Amino acid sequence: ASGTFQYAAVRWFYDVSQLGAVCTKGASPVPWEGNPSPRTAESPAANINAVGLQNPGIDHYLAEDLPKLKAAGAFVISNVAGHCDDDYAAVVEKLADSDADMLEINVSCPNVSAGGMSVGTDPVALANLMDRLRPMTDKPMIVKLTPNVTDITVPARAAVEHGADALSMINTLKGMRINIRTGKPIIANVTGGVSGPAVLPVGLAAVYRVRTALPEIPIIGLGGIDSGEKALEYLYAGANAVEVGAAALFDPVAPLRVARELDDLLDSRPELAAKLAAGQTWR
Repeated sequence: ASGTFQYAAVRWFYDVSQLGAVCTKGASPVPWEGNPSPRTAESPAANINAVGLQNPGIDHYLAEDLPKLKAAGAFVISNVAGHCDDDYAAVVEKLADSDADMLEINVSCPNVSAGGMSVGTDPVALANLMDRLRPMTDKPMIVKLTPNVTDITVPARAAVEHGADALSMINTLKGMRINIRTGKPIIANVTGGVSGPAVLPVGLAAVYRVRTALPEIPIIGLGGIDSGEKALEYLYAGANAVEVGAAALFDPVAPLRVARELDDLLDSRPELAAKLAAGQTWR
């Protein structure tokens, strides 16, 4: 998943072409420094981060990161970050003729003051953004949704009706921890995004609700996946594919391990594999 995969690190552990796809860290029009430190805090069965989409910018991504991944044989999903519609458009314009295989529009980051989740929680703003981005490229476009809404099917429908080819869900939940010695938040940004095993039930429910509301749209499920069994839960809930995020921060091989565990589960249950292929398990 975007934000947790670093090719420079994982290339020493396995061949990234073995993965179905690599979703890269969000790229912005210009380099972003991100949020001040401390940026992370631990919580039972979860990690909280407020990195703030720090990245070296789209030009660096196109010159350095993307070519290395493509040379390694990876199928690349390029994540797009922005503080405003102009930011998103500037990045998509540069990716339009690149070697990226798909784009993922991040309208769900809870750790930036503008753009990000403020777009993903407003279906009108999301529709307007998609109306602007969709004509800019023929590349398949995924919209990454936030769980920090009353009804996730509302932004999901707005994204699909205005050009999204697929949806990914969920991004992190907003949360915080307090340092009881100081009485102040541990994270300098006060709140951060909660990820890890604790968010699994939230992600599953989100996928199920959107799949029920939008039976045909491809869905990528993420949130709390650290095993083949949990990946299978997402497929049962209605996802067509899954992403591994926080688990990769603690185990760089986690994405490949999860994929192999899922393959083993499906190999041992051919009737289940057939149902998944037909999209029937969630009904």
